[in-house]
Amino acid sequence: MLHRLLSRLPLILILAALIAAGAWAWLRNGVVEVAAAPPHRGAAVEAIYATGTVEAERWARIASVVPGRIAEILAFEGDMVREGQPLVRLDDREARAKVSELEAKAAYWREEMNRSRTLAERGIRSKEAEERSKSEYNQVIAAISAARQRRTDLVVTSPMDGMVLRRDGEVGELAELKDALFWVGAPRPLRITAEVDEEDIARVRVGQKVLIKADAFMERVLEAKVDRITPKGDPINKTFRVRVVLPDDTPLLVGMTTEINIITQERSDVLLIPATALLDGSVLVIADGVARPVPVRLGIRGRTMAEVVDGLSTDQSVILSPPPGLKAGDRVRMK
Repeated sequence: MLHRLLSRLPLILILAALIAAGAWAWLRNGVVEVAAAPPHRGAAVEAIYATGTVEAERWARIASVVPGRIAEILAFEGDMVREGQPLVRLDDREARAKVSELEAKAAYWREEMNRSRTLAERGIRSKEAEERSKSEYNQVIAAISAARQRRTDLVVTSPMDGMVLRRDGEVGELAELKDALFWVGAPRPLRITAEVDEEDIARVRVGQKVLIKADAFMERVLEAKVDRITPKGDPINKTFRVRVVLPDDTPLLVGMTTEINIITQERSDVLLIPATALLDGSVLVIADGVARPVPVRLGIRGRTMAEVVDGLSTDQSVILSPPPGLKAGDRVRMK
């Protein structure tokens, strides 16, 4: 153990010497290098950030009301369809066989009912036999109606006029009740549905400008307007739903995810400093090589920049991001 420590002693002495030399140099100079710049004039923007998804203003998610195996697909993406138009047909062989079976029973009980009526009129058979035959016949007729409706339900139709936006499922696959087979909607207008934090929703108003960024158009900032605000929020996620209507010439497509900034305040040609320069209502400026605190009155505070209403001028050098431990009176110089 002692031998190992003695072997490392030169390295320890070298490190200690370097630390001591650094400390001596810092004490000798006593100057902290900082990034600084004067305030600049520009536009101050206050915005509420959220994420949302592009969707059609009018659209429907279509699923089968009964489970079944897909037998035939009758519409495809991009097709224009009308309300009530068949989109997909599920396997209806069993349903057709059931209807045929019940229709045969109905024919039997209809003849039996007519025969019982004739025999009852001649006094050969009791009136009760006729009523029993009639009851059986009516029950079969009701069953036929239900079986025909089930056969009808195996053809999935469009609930609205519009375009087939998306189709899922292939011939031979089993369609469950939870499975969406089609999305049909009007191609225009489009909207973005976004979830806004409840702490911000009080500042959102219909008609406010919205700036939009999407991964598919990284080089562009798109514009839109707030169209509707859902009156009831989500108490679990603590959000409110905001609808943003898009112009008809928007390049965005249904299903794209977007980042939006709802502009709540905007002023041009104001004095701006980075938000990182703020320290409890004041900033540090370089004056005669020393960090000096200057109280400031702020206006609009954005995510990266803040408007200075009073307290600074454009000839002062503001420390952009004060390093930890820096305090008023410390000697500083610009990097």
